[in-house]
Amino acid sequence: TFKPDAITVPVGARIVWANDDDIPHSIVETTGKFHSPALDTEDTFSFTFDKAGTFEYFCGLHPHMKGKIVVAP
Repeated sequence: TFKPDAITVPVGARIVWANDDDIPHSIVETTGKFHSPALDTEDTFSFTFDKAGTFEYFCGLHPHMKGKIVVAP
């Protein structure tokens, strides 16, 4: 699972996802705004949110894993 699975951040925030699991995962935004490669254990992926909105994402390898980032103006 993503921990936390939902957060609120200000415009301009840079989010870093880190894979602390022993299997690969990826980060895929549902409308294609960002997409990570497969992340092995201890790999990271980051994205800077330059616009307000709600961004939902999932693991491309395990689609049942979901998360959401709300970017406030």
